[in-house]
Amino acid sequence: MAPVNIAAQSIKDMTTARAELSFNVETVRDYLFGRTNWKTHKKIEDMLKSDPAFDRSQRNFIGRVDAYKRALAITKRLIELRRVHGWSKEETDQAAFILSEVLPIALHDAAFEPVFLGQASSAMMSEYWDLVSNKGIQGCYLQTELGHGSNVACLETTATYIPEAHEFEIHSPTLTSTKWWIGGLGKTATHGIVQAKLILPGGENVGPHLFLVQLRSLEDHATLPGISIGDVGPKAGGGLAALDNGYARFHRVRIPRANMFSKFAEVTEDGRYIQPQNPKHSFSGMMYIRASMVTSGGWTIARAITIAIRYTTVRRQGECDEHGLERQVIQYSSTYYRLLPILSRAYVFIALGRQTIKQFTTVTERSERGDFTKLSEIHAILCGLKALVTNTVVRDLETARRALGGHGYSAFAGIGRLYADYLPTVTYEGDNFVLNGQVVRLAVKSYQAFFSTPTSPLGAHSSYIRLLKGNNPKPVMETALWQNSNSIVHLLEWRAALVLNEFVQTLDNLDANANQRLSKAVTDAFITVKIGEMIAGLVLLPRREGNVIRALYHLYLLTTAEDALVDLFSTGLLQQSGDRELRLAIKHHCLQLLPDAIGLTDAFSFSDWALDSALGVSDGRVYEKIWRRAQFEPLNQLGNTPGYYESLRPMLQEGQKLAKRVRSRL
Repeated sequence: MAPVNIAAQSIKDMTTARAELSFNVETVRDYLFGRTNWKTHKKIEDMLKSDPAFDRSQRNFIGRVDAYKRALAITKRLIELRRVHGWSKEETDQAAFILSEVLPIALHDAAFEPVFLGQASSAMMSEYWDLVSNKGIQGCYLQTELGHGSNVACLETTATYIPEAHEFEIHSPTLTSTKWWIGGLGKTATHGIVQAKLILPGGENVGPHLFLVQLRSLEDHATLPGISIGDVGPKAGGGLAALDNGYARFHRVRIPRANMFSKFAEVTEDGRYIQPQNPKHSFSGMMYIRASMVTSGGWTIARAITIAIRYTTVRRQGECDEHGLERQVIQYSSTYYRLLPILSRAYVFIALGRQTIKQFTTVTERSERGDFTKLSEIHAILCGLKALVTNTVVRDLETARRALGGHGYSAFAGIGRLYADYLPTVTYEGDNFVLNGQVVRLAVKSYQAFFSTPTSPLGAHSSYIRLLKGNNPKPVMETALWQNSNSIVHLLEWRAALVLNEFVQTLDNLDANANQRLSKAVTDAFITVKIGEMIAGLVLLPRREGNVIRALYHLYLLTTAEDALVDLFSTGLLQQSGDRELRLAIKHHCLQLLPDAIGLTDAFSFSDWALDSALGVSDGRVYEKIWRRAQFEPLNQLGNTPGYYESLRPMLQEGQKLAKRVRSRL
């Protein structure tokens, strides 16, 4: 039997996988992007990948300073292209999405601009908006402190109003009040939105509010008097190397009264406080970031799962067939059981994220008209989604990396960079354990209102509570029902209702993990109801494409139920052996989706340039690509071994001398 040409077989395996698809990739691509959005996406990507400013060939080999300088050059070129081509904000965002680079400007776009749009007075907008929107100033959002993060009410930075001068005095009274971890602050930002306790002339503290503070000169970028600014240093795993997360201390820095974000709350010239109708207005910037994190999380794992499924499709290991071919790694149950659920979550989070942003936008618009009825609910929804999505994405990125085997640890694989850059999301914009408490608070409040006031309406986030009133029968999960999406949605709603009911009944003696379990159950219920709606909407797609996406969404429901097995058993919703039937249903759906896995990742439409992974190349030439990339390693460009004469040679010589002495004694 002739030896197998592994490199040639890899190309053949990828070609075969695409030839066996049951659906049209372009139709699913348009479902993910929208036909018009895809055309815009393609046009922008063609422009970016031909521009030398966005070259990626050396980025794995540069240090932090060069990474920062490279990121600034990319930012500058992006802004130039926006102006030259007249890109809209959506097109500019699409360009940043395609690049998927860590840029110092990220928080300007994600937090600084949205806060201006949502909370700046008309006077502030008139003075600053042209500068903000045209990047004439660079902004950051200063909330987190050295001593406090998620607990905004306990932030120590103060903004004391001085009525005689019509100014606020921004001050950092303690070491722990130092603003810390602020993206874009270390070297880039000229201005910052500072979250500080508002202190009125009589000494009354009316809680955290937002203030615009100029940080650096617009002439030479020098730090302004009374402010100390620096970078907080390297991050774990080398993540976010190009981002200048910074610190700032303020020593009685004066700003005009007009620099308070006063669309909803303000201080009059004589020092009287006009309070907002709803205090959550001040959190709208953070809420917007949380809303956008659902879709961005979906696209992040879309990149990782594309790499993992492509590589495991062409990677052969282990058992040989009659032709001497080893088995494709993707065909092992231990592989597809791990990877295909990740693929389902990518699709769900992308679609769910779009809905979430629309819902957030609608609630924000209603709030601006004085209707705050949905603000608490959207706050809780976003807290729950941020915690669930970021925890899930971090786990899925590492699972996908491990599925690559030893090569997954190479920077050339691409998933390690994704993981290191995404990892801090579980703690920024609210620590996930703290956010779980916000979800629980609304759940308990809704429960109590529902049972004390019969006419109390239930929102989308708490509709599952309806099951606890009346004689609603609990679901009986027989084998056939695991094939029914509506049955699983109903089951997971019941799980949330019963976990909440137990939580309320045992409030005086809760177990240590009660908040996390309840938050997860409530958020799972919300997502699964949304998935039910998504499945119903698939009738608008052609049959084959609708069927494959429906199978993906159903797999998400099944694996969510599997993840909830402890709750399902403890609440009596599942009986003995029910878990085996569930796991067999998961296996069945994985096998159903397996022949279409390559096509479902192709629908994400990552070009090889955008994906930037030697193991995720679309043509299957993974071994050639990783070999070529290794040749760029700077160590391989050196003729001699660095440090040889100073360290390695003396060590070898001493060892040889010792060995010679030992032999001479024998």
